[in-house]
Amino acid sequence: MAENSSIEWTDSTWNPIRGCSRVSEGCRNCYAEGVANRFKGEGLPYEGLIARTGQWNGSIKLVPELLDQPLRWKKPRKIFVNSMSDLFHENVPDDYIWKVFAVMTLANHHTFQILTKRPKRMRDFMVKLEAQPDYINDICAQFVDYDDIQHLIAEWPPKNIWLGVSVEDQASADERIPLLLETPAAVRWISAEPLLGKIVLDKWKESTDGKHWRNLLNGTANGYVTKYTDLPKLDWCVIGGESGKNARPMNPDWARSLRDQCKAAGVPMLFKQ
Repeated sequence: MAENSSIEWTDSTWNPIRGCSRVSEGCRNCYAEGVANRFKGEGLPYEGLIARTGQWNGSIKLVPELLDQPLRWKKPRKIFVNSMSDLFHENVPDDYIWKVFAVMTLANHHTFQILTKRPKRMRDFMVKLEAQPDYINDICAQFVDYDDIQHLIAEWPPKNIWLGVSVEDQASADERIPLLLETPAAVRWISAEPLLGKIVLDKWKESTDGKHWRNLLNGTANGYVTKYTDLPKLDWCVIGGESGKNARPMNPDWARSLRDQCKAAGVPMLFKQ
């Protein structure tokens, strides 16, 4: 965990979970994996989480003593959630994700930024969370007195929780962004980093329910719509190349194309590096 982060788009990182596994080409030179390799020895934070080959081994370590850390940070800040893991990794228990969301809901003076490469689980979890408002209050009561909760989820989805996906090329964008657009959220964003190929967001992609075609950038639908009346769009796009000694090159035209698409659609963007 870093109270002061060097990541340009956030202020701090919060890691109540450690460990992960690779899912796509964007993971090949994972910076978190590199950090974990430096602290994988006996008695160190990432012991047992790295394979002999130097990759994440899929094991997850929960760090419950860090769950309430944002509640102790009094100054409002942007917080990147799980920079050393993926909150929606298949080996993170549902009940622990509930606790993370309870803390984020309680610490509503902060803005929490979540990125995942597993958007289907994120969508399914958020649909479940939306349907069980009383249960999230019960989880919140594990951290504060029940009388202090004050109907925190009366405004749903919470405006201080930003949900996003990491994408690196057209295939990952086509797979992950439609699921993100179907996820209940106040703010939806993407991190196109490391950008490994051209991504066209201003395009139509069949929705995951097979009922209509949806524009990946602005959320509009074309054709027969059964589930959506007020279709969401992307709220923010971060673009960046790969860093480190094994960094793969990024064609500047890929970044320029995304910049121009975002500008035309009125979607704010940040170019890193």
